[in-house]
Amino acid sequence: MSGDGAKTKDLIYHIEICQNPHSTAVKADVVSNVQRLFDVSGSLSTGDLYLTEFRDEFLKQHVDKIAISDTKLSQHESIDLSVATLHYHVFQLQEGGPGMEELEDEDLAAASHWILPSRDFDGMWESLVFDEDIKTKLLNYAATTLLFTDKNVDHNIISWNKVVLLHGPPGTGKTSLCRALAQKLCIRLAERFSYGQLIEINSHSLFSKWFSESGKLVMKMFQKIQELIDDPDALVCVLIDEVESLTAARKSAMSGSEPSDAIRVVNAVLTQLDQIKRYPNVLILTTSNVTGAIDLAFVDRADIKQYIGPPSPSAIFSIYRSCLHELIKAGIIVSSQSVLDLRALEFMRFVENDITRDSLQLREIAIKSHGLSGRTLRKLPFIAHACYVQKPEVSLQDFLIALDKAVQQQFKEREDLVKDS
Repeated sequence: MSGDGAKTKDLIYHIEICQNPHSTAVKADVVSNVQRLFDVSGSLSTGDLYLTEFRDEFLKQHVDKIAISDTKLSQHESIDLSVATLHYHVFQLQEGGPGMEELEDEDLAAASHWILPSRDFDGMWESLVFDEDIKTKLLNYAATTLLFTDKNVDHNIISWNKVVLLHGPPGTGKTSLCRALAQKLCIRLAERFSYGQLIEINSHSLFSKWFSESGKLVMKMFQKIQELIDDPDALVCVLIDEVESLTAARKSAMSGSEPSDAIRVVNAVLTQLDQIKRYPNVLILTTSNVTGAIDLAFVDRADIKQYIGPPSPSAIFSIYRSCLHELIKAGIIVSSQSVLDLRALEFMRFVENDITRDSLQLREIAIKSHGLSGRTLRKLPFIAHACYVQKPEVSLQDFLIALDKAVQQQFKEREDLVKDS
């Protein structure tokens, strides 16, 4: 496993080792065997950043995959392990899906509940593509939060609330990013926390049913969350989706269109969030689709207010490229060469030849796709195959033609919907 290209400037890399769920091997033994694998190799190229097949018998038996996360290498770069610091993170995925948190004596599913790291979110972090380095920003935020808490920094002198607010139009990956962040933190902090908990509250449906009820229902839900937080070995992430519903509740109550109890409910939620933030093992993640409607009381509590907009053509290219690689891996697209990334195309000055032709065609399709949401972009390879291929195997060139047609059809459908509205 070696690369002949230039050495990367980054010196710290995170090696994430997914241990077989049935393995009982001690984590230290898993790490030592992976270290031995890397000591033999000396360097890593782009093909070594995600490993699922091993010659070593121990790794075959106990490890499902090894990933070097958040490392961006082009086809012309490699990692020199002799000058790199490697942090190893061993984890086992929970196979069970989400449970439902229900309030006693109430016909109401208050939240979805996952034990982390979960199979449901495996690979989600890597699949998310943004124009800014938002993912690194959020990881650094979480690291600083834990550092300030561990060092007992006085909240009265320096204030932080452990609240993240992601806002922007629908379909841009806000909720997925929150889920993926919770999963990633549980993996990175495995030495500190034995496992993670993700409690996902859909405030839109929840608060609409609470307007005519009392604040005691809020207390019941947060009592359940408190029980999870009381376990110091668990990292608890509370996700409040569509948090703008808080604003709707408050405005409606103040205008008199809803009972005054609604205001008490919203205030109770904010009070409870203020209380649980004091614990060292909790993080509050929130999303909003309506930027202008977010409750100012909530905005003030957010340490990070990150806008998540529609992807740019370069981000779209990366999304499409990951989709094509998955279809090549699955054997649906038959191709003798992989699609080049944008850094490689730039290195080749975007000159068209036999090596760059398919990649440049994908770049043109990405430019045409500007304006589509990330959610739609992920669907388009499926739509392209279903509508314009319909056979078990297809060449890369033919699939790109089908993808181009699917993009054109998507914009036509949007125009038709506008006409009918």
